[in-house]
Amino acid sequence: MGLRIRPNVRRMVPYSPGKPVAEVQRELGLDSVVKLASNENPLGPSPKAVEAVRRAAACLHVYPDGSAYELRQALSRKFGVPPSQILLGNGSDELIHLLGLVFLGAADDEMVVGDPSFVRYDAAAHLADCRLVKVPLDGDLVHDLKAMARAITPGTKMVFVANPNNPTGTIVRKPEVDAFLRDLPDGVVLVLDEAYYEFAADVPDFPSSLEYVRAGKPVVGLRTFSKAYGLAGIRIGYGFAPEEVVDAVDRAREPFDVNSLAQAAAVAALEDDEHVARTVANNRAGAERIAEALREAGARVYPTWANFVYADLGRPAQPVFDALLRKGVIVRTAASMGSATGLRVSVGTPDEVERFVRAFREVASAW
Repeated sequence: MGLRIRPNVRRMVPYSPGKPVAEVQRELGLDSVVKLASNENPLGPSPKAVEAVRRAAACLHVYPDGSAYELRQALSRKFGVPPSQILLGNGSDELIHLLGLVFLGAADDEMVVGDPSFVRYDAAAHLADCRLVKVPLDGDLVHDLKAMARAITPGTKMVFVANPNNPTGTIVRKPEVDAFLRDLPDGVVLVLDEAYYEFAADVPDFPSSLEYVRAGKPVVGLRTFSKAYGLAGIRIGYGFAPEEVVDAVDRAREPFDVNSLAQAAAVAALEDDEHVARTVANNRAGAERIAEALREAGARVYPTWANFVYADLGRPAQPVFDALLRKGVIVRTAASMGSATGLRVSVGTPDEVERFVRAFREVASAW
């Protein structure tokens, strides 16, 4: 039709989610399928959040509170930060998108990211049609902050560090981030994407973005209710940032971008520390079990501080993915992240983890 869609948009690759359970059941004629591909909370949401959604559902005819006052206040109380330094979005994905909109706008603008890391950073750069600088992770699949610092130029506007990193589950430590910030040029913002924060929070030298924001550093911290809080289905993310960043994002975002059900569920979820503790405990045990099975097959398993396990199988991962799929277990290859031999397995319930272990051992026995 000759429509003048921007060339950079045509070059973008749509996000590829994990295969849905229902699709696999239809395609393979399976009655029972477990999904260990999307880093969801296998324990589900807090019962308090579910009840809050039930109550809020009676008012679906009313627009949400555009300022999300109650949620901002709840986050302020929980984390000891002023509401004026709190970001909210339709998932932390939207916050990544909005940060791209407010910081990037010229062809010579640059964004620096680790490689591999979360693919939505790439999307923000491509949509802005700016320069994306990808710095390989080190040999242990950890962000190489020294190399990332060397990659910064006068055109750099943002640096993204997923901590813990997706897809590898690895973390950078506080001394490394402190050193990185000391040498960060004026005008550059460091975005610490802490979507898996709750799974790493007990690490003694884990660098919380909140501390940097409180100290007035040029840092934006992103977190989410999708993982440990189990609210992935209603999409709500939050974060901490300098007031001028929060103001800019609020100017750029859509009206009512955080829906009423999400706001109500998030406020209730923040009050259920026991549910988060159970989630973290289940994750720790499940990750160890998954890692053990992968190591038995000779895979290199990387330490994880997230709710998934990443391994280099030392062989093409796609046939392994296909074989597991036929056994009713959905996992994720790292092909879209640049690795033909990488496999990522989300932690499920104890029963789901055991099903993966049995299926994987059957697949590996044929190697």
